[in-house]
Amino acid sequence: MKKAILISFLFIRFLFPQELQATVTVNFEKLPSINKESLIGFQQVIADYLNNTKFTGENWQVPRINCTFNIFFLSAGDEISYSAQVFIGSQRQIYKSENYSPIITIMDNSWNFSYEKNQAMYYSPSEFNPLKSFLDYYAFLIIGMESDSWEKFGGTPFFSRAMDIVNLAFNNRSAKGWDKGSGSFNRRDLVEDLLSEKYRPMREAIYEYHYGLDFYPRNQKAGLDKIAGFVKTMNTLRSKIDARSVFVKTFFDAKHGELIDYLIKHPGKVELFKILKAIDPPHAGKFDEAMNK
Repeated sequence: MKKAILISFLFIRFLFPQELQATVTVNFEKLPSINKESLIGFQQVIADYLNNTKFTGENWQVPRINCTFNIFFLSAGDEISYSAQVFIGSQRQIYKSENYSPIITIMDNSWNFSYEKNQAMYYSPSEFNPLKSFLDYYAFLIIGMESDSWEKFGGTPFFSRAMDIVNLAFNNRSAKGWDKGSGSFNRRDLVEDLLSEKYRPMREAIYEYHYGLDFYPRNQKAGLDKIAGFVKTMNTLRSKIDARSVFVKTFFDAKHGELIDYLIKHPGKVELFKILKAIDPPHAGKFDEAMNK
């Protein structure tokens, strides 16, 4: 059934040359005036790069992915060197619906790069560039997570491309924010988890979860049972995966609110929320609130 939904979704859409429909915002209030002047036009340069690059090299057969890059400049080392934190978000359209499901909500605190005013941006995946490679990494992550939600393990080729960027960064000793010493979130651990055999059952469960979201508007009970099935599957995986993993954290950061919105309607909600508290301790308070409603 899910395969039929995917095929139908493909055939009712046009081909799109690019994959992303990115909204970019920039905040450089913390920077000196000289740097603010140099960054005039930066927002449009980044938006054009994300929206005009064909990352997969092929025509994209489903609607472009709505995503957001909110860039907050933290400091400037000189007239062209910058440190920033970035919120990256993406949403997946629910099948035959005007509603969207959050896929990624990541705050990356370690983007260090150089930028000169009116700098040209060309896609060059075989070389590491702190400015472009960061954007490429997240483009592939967004595309991969979207693809995983429509086709079982459909994101693997794109996660592999993201891993290629991580490896290029490793070979570039001046690159920051790419190694395992980059705090609770780091780019390497996330794609390593996504490509690990250890987390394949979780990826498969996430695919089935999105099947439930797609089915819900047509059959509420069947859709809810699929969503509840995801929670039960995750409970069986508890001893095999690390609840502190970057992948697990990234998933629940994006999805805990959505899980509550749906499962609060399920007759077995109390038991399901108890499981979620154990799987996702950082959001236990939210699950407690939902359990008591």
